Amino acid sequence: MADLLALSADLPSRPLAAGETLLDEGDAPGPVYVLVAGTLTVERDGVAFARIDTPGSVFGEMSVALGAPVTATVRAATDVVVRVADDGEQFLLTRPAAALEVLRTTASRLDGMTRYLIDVKAQFAELDGHLGLVDQILDTLVHHQAPRARTGSVRDPEADHTH
Repeated sequence: MADLLALSADLPSRPLAAGETLLDEGDAPGPVYVLVAGTLTVERDGVAFARIDTPGSVFGEMSVALGAPVTATVRAATDVVVRVADDGEQFLLTRPAAALEVLRTTASRLDGMTRYLIDVKAQFAELDGHLGLVDQILDTLVHHQAPRARTGSVRDPEADHTH
């Protein structure tokens, strides 16, 4: 994560006071933020699930990468300083080393979650009733793959041009 801090050194900084919100769940994708100093909490549906204080940590990258609304609220737990890439997509497209660092962070999170899901799956695999469904649900989640990206070109014989 220190690499991402170095790779964002030329970006403008933004201070946040304790309690101030950096990202709101449901916001449109846009900026990417890199933590310089302080502690942020991450919450979803009003439930805090992470406290992040590592300089170089990145926020907003998921919504930019997915082209989807922000999935969590990020709030300053202490006074915070972040670096701001106002156009997160351009930041990642024009700085391949930064994009690789974000990918490493995301892959690490996914690996940790997958390990956890596999552990839960093993615990509930032999149970009957509604707890036995956990095994089937987790199996679906672990093996889910996004659809293959298509160019959308009329020259692509597999593209769906009906809409």
